[in-house]
Amino acid sequence: MEVKHQEPVASQPDDQIVGTSVVSTEPPKHRGIYLLPNLFTTSALFAGFYAIIAAINEHYVAGSVAIFVAMVFDTLDGRVARMTGTQSAFGAEYDSLSDVIAFGLAPALVAFLWSLNSLGKIGWICSFVYVAGTALRLARFNTQIGRVDKKYFIGLASPSAAALVAGSVWTFTEAGVASEVLAAPFAVLVASAGLLMVSNIRYYSFKDLGDRRRVPFVAMIALVFIFALVAVDPATVLLLAAFLYALSGPLFEGWLKIRRKKMQ
Repeated sequence: MEVKHQEPVASQPDDQIVGTSVVSTEPPKHRGIYLLPNLFTTSALFAGFYAIIAAINEHYVAGSVAIFVAMVFDTLDGRVARMTGTQSAFGAEYDSLSDVIAFGLAPALVAFLWSLNSLGKIGWICSFVYVAGTALRLARFNTQIGRVDKKYFIGLASPSAAALVAGSVWTFTEAGVASEVLAAPFAVLVASAGLLMVSNIRYYSFKDLGDRRRVPFVAMIALVFIFALVAVDPATVLLLAAFLYALSGPLFEGWLKIRRKKMQ
């Protein structure tokens, strides 16, 4: 009688063997999140949510200001994360979700409730183009991290597009201009901002300036001058800055094309 020898099988107390794969039955480890950068992200999200509530209650200036406040917090969360070494995949995803609300949905609703609703379907379509542009721009940005030159943004950044929309509402509301009068050109501006976000136009990101430990003394003087201008007339100055930045991308691309033709 032949006795077959059976190899001992190592015990698998915490794993189950399914086919050729090992499936762990251990409970997932709960990892914490970094508080400080995500606190700034939450503040930006709250500011965007407040902008929506303010617009619903017809407080358009307060809603526009809240969007600019969200931009400040959005800038701080990334800076703080890099300075303190608290960058994480969770923080990046949370920041993108916050941006869709603060710089996508909030400006679109402020614009729609302030003026575009007078255009009917055209108004909400233009608003949706802006929201979709924001979401697509952020999704593309997340897939391009580490693959493109950080000196440039591909497409208009969502905070800059939000500044263009919110700055327009803030400026013309304070000036007492009837929103219905501006409905048609404003619809073009909102839709154009959405399309610029998903374009391949390059915009200077200013990120390389943050890598420098020292800057020329004249840069400090220029910064003081900019703060003084903003203090004089915040709405107009911020709108002008957003408009010039949005225009800088197409002008830069046009200049590059002309330069290439001259070199050929």
